[in-house]
Amino acid sequence: MKLITIIGARPQFIKAAAVSREIAKHKEINEIIIHTGQHFDANMSEIFFTQMQIPKPDYNLAINSLSHGAMTGRMMEEIEKVLLLEKPDWVLVYGDTNSTIAGSLAAKKLHIKVAHVEAGLRSFNMNMPEEVNRILTDRISDILFCPTQTAVDNLKKEGYENIESKIVNCGDVMLDAALFYAKMSQKPQVELPEKFILSTVHRAENTDDPKRLIAIFEALAEIAKDTPIVLPLHPRTRKIINNLKLKSGSNGLTIIEPVGYLEMVYLLKKCEMVMTDSGGLQKEAFFFAKPCLTMRDETEWVELVQNGFNKIVGADKEKIISSYGEMKQMDIDFNVELYGHGNASEKIIEHLKRL
Repeated sequence: MKLITIIGARPQFIKAAAVSREIAKHKEINEIIIHTGQHFDANMSEIFFTQMQIPKPDYNLAINSLSHGAMTGRMMEEIEKVLLLEKPDWVLVYGDTNSTIAGSLAAKKLHIKVAHVEAGLRSFNMNMPEEVNRILTDRISDILFCPTQTAVDNLKKEGYENIESKIVNCGDVMLDAALFYAKMSQKPQVELPEKFILSTVHRAENTDDPKRLIAIFEALAEIAKDTPIVLPLHPRTRKIINNLKLKSGSNGLTIIEPVGYLEMVYLLKKCEMVMTDSGGLQKEAFFFAKPCLTMRDETEWVELVQNGFNKIVGADKEKIISSYGEMKQMDIDFNVELYGHGNASEKIIEHLKRL
């Protein structure tokens, strides 16, 4: 079997690392990796290949810094060239980025089978580019690998049982990765407080809206007076907060450069709590038994909220602060299996081999 894997953004590197390790056990599978280049910062891309021992991409398209339409169109054009040359049996895509939908469309138009890992997620917010990407990718995929029962239920409600595609609840490949890389975590080259909150802010709905970003950073600054906050921040977001003249880097709020996955795992293991607008980090917080505040208006990972591991706080300064106080006082039992047993990658490969 010839399998083409398409990746381009940080969460996809993590997921692909888990599945590629499983593929390596099967000599009858020839995996070819296309890196679209969607994340091009060294700490957001190259470091993941090095740290996580992901095979070097066979193709690096270096497509980035474009509008959504231009980026997706360019990716489709270049991916199509590779597909015509390689003639794979399957194209494997992950998540909900522009790389995901571009790879899916290019493959489907060439009548190549598409497998979507992390299918069935829904935020029910069509203003999110990710929501559009994941819905369209699901609709044209031949096999839908769902991380949770909630994702399976979403697809069934949308009528996927009447569509010629196969739904598989395989568990979450990010749990596979977290379990494997936890023992390899690395301390970032920065001084860390003894106790701290780990925070990330990167989603466009926050960084591109001055009102939301100001509210978030004012809340972080207030919380940091009680518990220090460590905030790995992309240079683009750092530039925005500097332009807004937001206070940072003092009174317990420490902004550091973006970190690789192994450093992020270290921070997750050591922190007291997570405050983020990232989808993946919400789950990783749960994997490492840390309560999470999600600075978005909704989440795809509703089971985390339903079970009390996560609170949705949006960009409401007062709600962020009050929810921090509430979460700090809670004694949470994380001994619940929501994302499978850490063998999602194995299930994915076994299903692909049978089709």
